[in-house]
Amino acid sequence: MSTSRVISTPNAPAAIGPYSQAIHVAAPGAMTFISGQIPLDPTTGQLVGEGDVSAQTRQVMKNLLSIVAASGHQPSDIVRCTIFLKDLNDFATVNFIYSELLAGHHPSRATVEVARLPRDVRVEIDAICVASAP
Repeated sequence: MSTSRVISTPNAPAAIGPYSQAIHVAAPGAMTFISGQIPLDPTTGQLVGEGDVSAQTRQVMKNLLSIVAASGHQPSDIVRCTIFLKDLNDFATVNFIYSELLAGHHPSRATVEVARLPRDVRVEIDAICVASAP
């Protein structure tokens, strides 16, 4: 039987709806499902980089990686991401920053263009982590 716990860190924005930053599942294998992160400063709750996809992507990745760490995972434990873009023309910019901040780690992923994102941001990213073998 699996057990789960809510992951919450002040180093990423608090949930702005009826969801958790992440859920960690301890059994049968340690997995964490990280909710979509948008570019909010976790300290102020304010949007970062309004209209600037580079600044927004950097903040999204900072938030996401903070939750990865708070759940006891390493970035290399990320096995799946979904990137939601307001404009697919931002793909190359987001892809560059995403790749840079994951330092050569390449989880499976999907990238989709959407009509609208929360707070009218340009990018949102979610992730799934699985603990590395000992």
